[in-house]
Amino acid sequence: MDNLKEIILRIARPVEYATRSGTHGLSALKDLGRFVSQQVVTALGHSVHHPSVEADLLHLVHLFSDYETLGPDLRGRRIAEAKVVLNRLLRSVEESATSSSRPAKPAHRLWELPIQYVRGVGPKKAEVLARADIHTVEDAVWSLPWRYEDRTQVRSIGSLIPGQEAVVAVEIRSVKLAVTAHQRRKLVEATVADKTGSLSLVWFNQAYLAETFQAGQHLMLYGLVKARSGRWTHLQMENPAFEILEGGEEVGRHHDLVHMGRIVPIYHGRETKTRMMPSDRIRAIMKGLVDQYADGAVDALPAEIVRGRRLMAFGEAIKAVHFPAAKANLEDLNRGRTPAHRRFAFEDFFLLELALGQKREAVQREARSLAYDQETLLPRRFLDSLSFRLTEAQFRVLQDIRRDLASPHPMNRLIQGDVGCGKTVVATVAMLMAVGSGLQAALMAPTEILAEQHYLNLHGLLEPLGVSCVLLVGGRGKKREGALAAIADGSAGIVIGTHALIQQRVRFHKLGLAVIDEQHKFGVLQRATLKEKGYAPDVLVMTATPIPRTLALTVYGDLDLSVIDAMPPGRTPIRSLLFAEGQRARAYRLIEDELAQGRQAYVVFPLVEESEKVDLQAAITGAERLQREAFAKWTVGLIHGRMKAEQKDRAMADFKAGRIQVLVATTVIEVGIDVSNATVMLIEHADRFGLAQLHQLRGRVGRGAHQSYCFLMGPHRLSEEARRRLEALVKSHDGFVIAEEDLHIRGPGEFFGTRQWGPSDLRVANLIRDAKILEEAREEATRLLQRDPSLARPEHAELKAALLRRWRAKLDLAGVS
Repeated sequence: MDNLKEIILRIARPVEYATRSGTHGLSALKDLGRFVSQQVVTALGHSVHHPSVEADLLHLVHLFSDYETLGPDLRGRRIAEAKVVLNRLLRSVEESATSSSRPAKPAHRLWELPIQYVRGVGPKKAEVLARADIHTVEDAVWSLPWRYEDRTQVRSIGSLIPGQEAVVAVEIRSVKLAVTAHQRRKLVEATVADKTGSLSLVWFNQAYLAETFQAGQHLMLYGLVKARSGRWTHLQMENPAFEILEGGEEVGRHHDLVHMGRIVPIYHGRETKTRMMPSDRIRAIMKGLVDQYADGAVDALPAEIVRGRRLMAFGEAIKAVHFPAAKANLEDLNRGRTPAHRRFAFEDFFLLELALGQKREAVQREARSLAYDQETLLPRRFLDSLSFRLTEAQFRVLQDIRRDLASPHPMNRLIQGDVGCGKTVVATVAMLMAVGSGLQAALMAPTEILAEQHYLNLHGLLEPLGVSCVLLVGGRGKKREGALAAIADGSAGIVIGTHALIQQRVRFHKLGLAVIDEQHKFGVLQRATLKEKGYAPDVLVMTATPIPRTLALTVYGDLDLSVIDAMPPGRTPIRSLLFAEGQRARAYRLIEDELAQGRQAYVVFPLVEESEKVDLQAAITGAERLQREAFAKWTVGLIHGRMKAEQKDRAMADFKAGRIQVLVATTVIEVGIDVSNATVMLIEHADRFGLAQLHQLRGRVGRGAHQSYCFLMGPHRLSEEARRRLEALVKSHDGFVIAEEDLHIRGPGEFFGTRQWGPSDLRVANLIRDAKILEEAREEATRLLQRDPSLARPEHAELKAALLRRWRAKLDLAGVS
């Protein structure tokens, strides 16, 4: 501050001279604009100042920017205005010096403060909060209210109307504990009154309140007003929220109320072993915690970003988001659109983007240890053997892969493309580049059935080229031992399996490329697991889950992105139709028409873990009924996840060979099954599937030259959300359009719910609502990492600590500590 004071006095000298010397002084000053500008740049460059101080300094620059071009009158006015600004600046500096001489506010490092020792918590409540991942004060302040209620308007009893929720300030007239005659339930009954009338209260199963309340006490209540015994003149509230007013009835004097007379935060209740810890108990804990620690809470964000993006200070944001001012906009609060919410969302995204940037940087720093022969002929021989030509989009992605394999760093690329766009062919060419360079390639699928499908497809195509493929899935026996031996001695060029490929007993001879199919089914590939085993492969991830382009950078931020945005020629769009239960016979007739022309059909039943037994039985019974009734002339087969591998193999082989015409399946066929003669799919209980999942399933037909169909069977009465989902599928064939709609319907938590980590791990930010904030956070993170890639500067110490606390475990950020 001393430096700033010196600079202000330096600027004040010529201004004072001009004021004292009249017209001569005004014209005698030369280069005043440049002088003031230099002094202000020095002041701003030296340290961070309060926004009002910075605004005044910049205003001085503006006042003198064209000083030499002005006439005497305007110069005089500018000098007078500059004096006012300079006096204001000097006052600010002196006030700041006075306040800085006072004892400094304590700096609260919230992550170091166990929640157990916060007032009102203790060991038992700390156990309950720990089950919600709240271990420290920092965890608590990031657990935001899920909604807010306006309890600022205090009503009189005489103005109450049944059916409305209201706040009243009352005095207790009587209170008693009663027991119901029927079920012997305990209830507390009270009569309360104000100057305009009386009100009956009843609390069920809270007998302790009979001891809490006493006649003459003053309360504030919030609850739903009901007509007692159907009589509008006798009003009642059941189980109202309450707060006891200490020291009398003057409501206006009670500024420290927690549950009444303010906009009240509503927190999710927390389950204890025997009952719920209600929202009001959590609110009381949060009030004490916010009052004690918000002022002085250590802010992880750099000051220049807080200023530049006009963000609230962290401590102010904590107070405003947990206990908003009475004048705060209730709608904005409930939609998470206040400046305080913005501050939390920004930090949430900013830390994620820094983590992803560092992850990307770590991969780019990693030196390539494997050399590829760019001249190998295997990829060309494979492409020549195909009966079709690759699309331009596929060739473009192959160019990306060739560039990656020639670069000095390992490849870490995501291929994104709609169902049936030809990702597997591109991945096969990449694997052949590895094999042609004397390396091995691994293709990891999310399920055994899909791994087997890949093996069946690739084995026949690659064996004629002299490339050996092996399949490694669960189980034991000689076949598995043989596969393990071939992987270890290098005779297996391409290894196909599930994530079991990176387990303990599997040893590769020289792993060059790891291809992961459907990453969202896997969770994050643990590069660290591969590294621990001594591999540093190039990594290619394929996903047919179309993520809107705006979000792909965040979801897969540590991967380079390629998109296959064109379908192979000759594909006819699938016609999708929605049927209600009463139209089932018509749907069966349409399927029979296809079967009569020699085509095949899928009938898909939903299967979810919560109701797995019931769902499985429905699929088994459904297959039996279809064989007996609707499709008695044809052979109906069944495939589900609980079948043994050999049974599944047999069913799939029979379906591919045309021996089974109708295949009843649970969602095991969701990804990757490829039977070009299958032209029709009937999805039972379509309302129980997510939109992206329905799109994946639909992609199992339409893989040949014939017109294909997808029939969605739902109940007569659909929920609004289910109708939106199914109509979106009927209207569109574009996976990206469908993904956008799915995100809007379900929100990001569920959309990405099948991934082990993902934006559902964001604590406050919402990928849809806060898309603009995400862009801002990404820009700032990129800019900061360019200046300080490892966050080693002293001013970034708190930021780095926050980053590691937040993302180290989930994103394997060991390399940045």
